[in-house]
Amino acid sequence: MLIRVHPDIAKLVPYSPGKPLDELERELGIRGAVKLASNENPLGPSPRALAALEKGQETVHLYPDGGAHHLTRALADRWKVSGDHVIVGNGSDEIISLLVKTFMSPGEEAVMADHTFVMYRLAVTGGHGVCVEVPLKDWRHDLPAMARAVTGRTRLVFVCNPNNPTGTMVTREEVREFMAAVPDDVIVVFDEAYYEYVRDPHYPDSLDYVRQDRPVVALRTFSKIYGLAGLRVGYGITRPDLAGYLHRVRNPFNANTLAQVAAKAALDDERHVAASRALNEAEMALVDDGLRALGLAPLPSQANFLYFDSHRDGRVVFDRLLREGVIVRHIAGSMLRVTIGRPEENRRFLEALGRVLETLPPAEG
Repeated sequence: MLIRVHPDIAKLVPYSPGKPLDELERELGIRGAVKLASNENPLGPSPRALAALEKGQETVHLYPDGGAHHLTRALADRWKVSGDHVIVGNGSDEIISLLVKTFMSPGEEAVMADHTFVMYRLAVTGGHGVCVEVPLKDWRHDLPAMARAVTGRTRLVFVCNPNNPTGTMVTREEVREFMAAVPDDVIVVFDEAYYEYVRDPHYPDSLDYVRQDRPVVALRTFSKIYGLAGLRVGYGITRPDLAGYLHRVRNPFNANTLAQVAAKAALDDERHVAASRALNEAEMALVDDGLRALGLAPLPSQANFLYFDSHRDGRVVFDRLLREGVIVRHIAGSMLRVTIGRPEENRRFLEALGRVLETLPPAEG
């Protein structure tokens, strides 16, 4: 008897995380490779988070606090909302899946950009929903087109701001017009994983809509500027009724003990956040200049990475960089994304890319 798999699941392509650094070095016979592929904080976690982790080891024989009480209270205090506005997840990825599970039925629709965070597509398709993908315009979310794509079958709209993988953002005024056009029975999810890196003063405040009791979910994470990607902890802020429904389907103990204590400690370490932001801003300018010196034009980014057209076969450039000991992310076609790292890592990337580009003729067209 053959095992039956739902066709929606069968057509999914598993997320490719890449090989561990030590395994890659073993296979290629290289040492000292640098990873600039996953938008991690090159400074690592806050010293306060590391101290909390050491203390937290004493209770790992006990189940975690199933309601993430202390972290929830700290987040509520930080964002001036009540605790019942907050849901903590095993990364914000888990909350994306919970949104689909809670608010979508098979065959219903979720609107998203065609070139954005892959987890929206995986979660919606895995939940037997329909992804309505709206093309980016000038590498940015086309919010008017996304509003027009909303139908009576739309349950969720995902707006990644700043967008991954492009690093571009939509403005406060654009979001205001968008929200005026979206019906009140559609939940708008603002995925703000790179919120703390944003420098543009026109960036919108999604929490304003939460405070207005609009059906909005703001997703944020401790995986990026807080440097806790390996602990998998993110959170959402939304209306209490929506958070209540998400809690009904949330697995108990979804955020582990160490994740909770480290996140709470990291949240209070403004010095580490400021240092991480300053390093990113300074080094991004240098990497941007370096790419332009190589004849490339990266997109303007409000995140901690740059997205650029290599004008070559992107897969070949990616593979050649691997052999130089530099790991970036190949997105599609000729497009590559590079995380901003430490100064020495960024120099190594630019030097390696220069050598690779010299060996490859530009793609025609």
